[in-house]
Amino acid sequence: MGFFLNNATAYTLYKDETKKPYFVDKTLLLEELFPFMEQGSSYICITRPRRFGKTVMADMIAAFFSNACDASSVFASLSIAGSPLYGRHQNQYPVIHIAFNELPRRCQNYEQYIARIEDKLTDDLAAAYPEIEIHAEDAVWDILKNIWLADSSARFLFVLDEWDYIFHRDFVTEKDKQLYLEFLNNLLKGKPYVRLAYMTGILPIAKYSSGSERNMFSEYTLATKEKFCDCFGFTETEVDELYQRYRKCTEKPRISREGLRLWYDGYQTLTGQRIYNPRSVVCALQDNQLCNYWTSSGPYDEIFYYIQNNVADVRDDLVRMISGNKVSAKVQEYAATSMRLLTRDEIFSAMVVYGFLSYEDGRVSIPNKELMDKFADMLQKEPSLGYVYQLARASERMLEATKNKDTDTMQEILEYAHDTEVPLLSYNNEAELAAVVNLVYLSARDSYRMEREDRAGIGYTDFIFYPDQNPAEDGIILELKVDHTPEDAIRQIKERRYALRFQGRPGERARYTGRILAVGIAYDRKTKKHRCQVEVLREKQAKA
Repeated sequence: MGFFLNNATAYTLYKDETKKPYFVDKTLLLEELFPFMEQGSSYICITRPRRFGKTVMADMIAAFFSNACDASSVFASLSIAGSPLYGRHQNQYPVIHIAFNELPRRCQNYEQYIARIEDKLTDDLAAAYPEIEIHAEDAVWDILKNIWLADSSARFLFVLDEWDYIFHRDFVTEKDKQLYLEFLNNLLKGKPYVRLAYMTGILPIAKYSSGSERNMFSEYTLATKEKFCDCFGFTETEVDELYQRYRKCTEKPRISREGLRLWYDGYQTLTGQRIYNPRSVVCALQDNQLCNYWTSSGPYDEIFYYIQNNVADVRDDLVRMISGNKVSAKVQEYAATSMRLLTRDEIFSAMVVYGFLSYEDGRVSIPNKELMDKFADMLQKEPSLGYVYQLARASERMLEATKNKDTDTMQEILEYAHDTEVPLLSYNNEAELAAVVNLVYLSARDSYRMEREDRAGIGYTDFIFYPDQNPAEDGIILELKVDHTPEDAIRQIKERRYALRFQGRPGERARYTGRILAVGIAYDRKTKKHRCQVEVLREKQAKA
């Protein structure tokens, strides 16, 4: 059994995956590949953010097609078994499966990295094809071509996972990257032994296809290509099914279906289909807890890395996105390949590629609470963000002042926002006021689920703070007014019965038992002054 050639590792890993309680059957992806396998000389590159299931799909493909072992016991009960071409392709091909994110022991340079791949693959080919004479100086592509010349039916499926992994390693120089790209080109381009090259990564391979090099790949991204869209990430229907499993197998379920949507939804395909982060959904269901499962893996996963070269150009847009608004951007996925992001569109493009922002109809936004928390954390730690940082740091005082009905402190903080000459403080409409209010209540996200323009009673309120983590904590309804009074805002909250949003359905026990506060925040464009008012709509309820 080879190290890269016809290795049983993918079979074992995918078999284990199918036994997990929150496994999702994505095997119909294989049916999409059958035509490519029959055509031959096909090249596919799937690019998605981290944690979107690329490696699981690569293992599935290798396990299904490889003639290393019989995988019928794994796939016979899955969706692909219903395909009329199922039997023709299952376990029929030699497969070269390389996970490029695996490093040699104590790897210190590119030469050590690539030598491991070349040496292991050469050993595999020598063992599998002993009749082929191999010389020490032979390149792997020469050996593969000699195998094909001896037997023209010997055509390989290449499953290449995380092709761009080494581009994020400190030991790799720009010259090394070019050598690596030449390696891929020599291995794959125009080779008769390639039946299909299926490659995954985050960065677009097309960026590196100068002239005719590596232009053989058809690239499929989340934002620009419809094909394969439902194969990566979880759809609404799939999350519905997983949630039902969770309810059945969890003794005391603490997660709501709406909670999964708020925390992990927010990505969108070209066709408009909503996509959830799969790893986070599974982790939450397994742990019976909604929390942040976003893992960092180097500078490319730290939000400030993207904006540090041009804070001024994106700062105001960050405020708008933190407020739940979308901002216009020209997303060019190739920008993510740059190590020095300079323009606003380059910065947002890279953040879309790496999964920190979602992209829809020419606008970018923060996709969900999981990522919103990451942005909020960054805003409170980076002094170079100027007024954004200063207001975020004041947010703990703002929340406490609101709970204590300390309107003097609330007005002081809002006036401080005005005095810092925040560019958004033209206050031409309530949306601009809402952007600043989001900043001064940023710390509330640690203990509240903040909903913007949530339907409540008769109409929509500007903000509702749901104390999901502690239902006995204060619930807050916040209404904004420009050129009106805070009393007008409080009156609207009462007349439109927004507090009904905290009650359960008729006959149900109330979900929130704490006080309910009505908060009015007003700004007068003539006097350029803020006024605040806080009233108790309901006192804390006694325990039943």
